[in-house]
Amino acid sequence: MGESPVCGHQARGMAVLGTGSDVGKSLVVAGLCRLLHRAGVRVAPFKAQNMSLNSYVTADGGEMGRAQVLQAKACGLAPHVDMNPILLKPESDRVAQIIVQGKVLKKCGAHDYLVRETGVLFPIVRDSYRRLARAYDVVVIEGAGSAAEVNLRDYDLVNWPVVALAEASVILVADIDRGGVFAQVIGTLDLLSPAERGRVVGVIINKFRGDSGLFRDGVAFLEAKTQVPVLGVLPFLRDLRLDQEDSLDLERYRRASFTGQQANVAVILLPRMSNFTDFNALAAEEDVAVRYVELPADLAGADVVIVPGTKNTIADLEYLRGAGFAEAILTHADRGGEVVGICGGYQMLGRQVCDPDGVEWGGTADGLGLLDGMTVLGSEKLTSQVEARPLFPGIGAGNLVVGYHIHVGRTNRGADPPCFATISRTGDGNGGFDPDERMDGAKRANGLVWGTYIHGVFDRPGFRRWWLNRIRQRKDLPPVDQTVSLVVTNRLEQELDRWADHVAAHVNLAPILAASGVEKPVDR
Repeated sequence: MGESPVCGHQARGMAVLGTGSDVGKSLVVAGLCRLLHRAGVRVAPFKAQNMSLNSYVTADGGEMGRAQVLQAKACGLAPHVDMNPILLKPESDRVAQIIVQGKVLKKCGAHDYLVRETGVLFPIVRDSYRRLARAYDVVVIEGAGSAAEVNLRDYDLVNWPVVALAEASVILVADIDRGGVFAQVIGTLDLLSPAERGRVVGVIINKFRGDSGLFRDGVAFLEAKTQVPVLGVLPFLRDLRLDQEDSLDLERYRRASFTGQQANVAVILLPRMSNFTDFNALAAEEDVAVRYVELPADLAGADVVIVPGTKNTIADLEYLRGAGFAEAILTHADRGGEVVGICGGYQMLGRQVCDPDGVEWGGTADGLGLLDGMTVLGSEKLTSQVEARPLFPGIGAGNLVVGYHIHVGRTNRGADPPCFATISRTGDGNGGFDPDERMDGAKRANGLVWGTYIHGVFDRPGFRRWWLNRIRQRKDLPPVDQTVSLVVTNRLEQELDRWADHVAAHVNLAPILAASGVEKPVDR
C-alpha cells in the first residue's frame, strides 16, 4: 500500500453515509480525500463492499471498484484491494459474482449471499480496514445504499458495522435533485438508533440546482427538526468529468448533438454493460460526440460503432440480435463504417462464443462474424495490467496503449490478419512487468473492424489522437495536434482539484476536520 504500518497506530475514521443510493457519496469521499491529501494528511479511502460492473485491475492483478480507484487517486495513492475488499458484480437480477480481496470467490444468489456469506466475509472486511488504519492517519469510509436499510440490518457489513469498527464519525449525504430531501434526511435520522444518530456530525445536501439562497429556510427547518447541523448545500457542478460508480450520465450522452466537424461515436448500451469508463477520455475530446444508443436507428450517422464490455457475453449477444442491433452493425460495416469491440464486445465480433461450463450463461451462440475468432469461456478470470503496441500502418511507435485485461475466455483469432496489438509488458502479479510478448485482439486488414481485450484502450492521448485523426481523415477533416489530447488527459487529472475546491467552497469543513482529528488547515 506504499506505507509502513506503525505499531499501535490507529487512524481516525470518517464515514460518508447516504440517505439512499446514487446521492453522491463516492464523490463526496473523493473530495474530502483530496482536501486532506492537499493538507498533508496521510489519508486513504475504504468501502467494505461495492456492487458495480465498473471495475479496475491493480498492479498486482487484484480487481476492485472504480470508485475507490478514483478516491485513491485523490489521496495520491496507488489503488489497493484493501480499499475495497469485497466487490459484487451482478450477472442477473438475482445472481452476482463475489470478488474477495481482488479474486473471484464464487457466484451466489442474493438470498444465499445475505444469509450465508456476509457473516463469513466480515472478518475479511475487518482485517482490510485495520491494515489501512495502521498505515494512515485518516480513513474516509464510504457507505452503500441508505444508512437506514432496516430490512438488511442483520446482514450489513458496509455501513454501521464498519462505522462501529472504525469508531467513526458520520456525515450524512442527501440528494436534493431527485426531490423529497426533507423526508430523506428526517426519515433516515429517525430510523437510526440513538447511538448511531449520536455519531452524525452533520448533513450535506448534494446536487442543488439554482439559487442556494432559496434553500436557507430549508436548512433552518432541517436543523430545527433534527438538531443535526447542515454542513453545506453543494450546488450541482456541471460538466464534472470524474469516473462515476453506478451508472452512466445517460441524459448527457443519449441525445448528444454532433456536427460534421466531429467524430460521431456510438456506443451500444448493453443490458449488462461493464467498464463504461473506457469511453470517458473520448467523451472529453471536443472533436468527438460520444452517444450511448438504445435503438438500432440511433446508429444512423455514426462514424464508429463500439460494442463495449459486458458481464455476460452470450446473453448480450442474444440481446443484440433480438433488438435488431446485429443487423444494423453488419450494415454499418458493409457501408465502410468502423466497428470496434472491447473485451466481451470483441468476443461478440467473432464467429462463435462457447460457454460449455456455464461460466456466464451457458451454451453456444453465433457471433456477428465480422472477425474470424472463436471464443471459449472458462472459469479462470484473467486480470492484469498491460502495455501494448497497436499494429496499424503508419502509427508511431510511441503511441502505446496502457490498460488492463479483465475477462474470462480465450479467443482463437483464426484467419484474421495481424492482431490489434502486441503486449510488450504485462503485470507479473508483484506490481512489476514481465517482458513477455503476447498478441491481443484481432482486426481486419483494412483496420475498420477491430477488437481488443484491453480496457482503457483510449486513455492514453497518443493512441487516442492517432485514432481520432484517422476518423477525421476519412471525413476529409484536417488532423488535430496530439497536444490537444494531452491537454484533455491532464484536464481529467485536474478535475479532482476542481471538485475538491467546490466542496471546500460550499461545505463547513471545521466539524469534519475536528471529528477526524485533523488540525492542519485545508485550503482551497
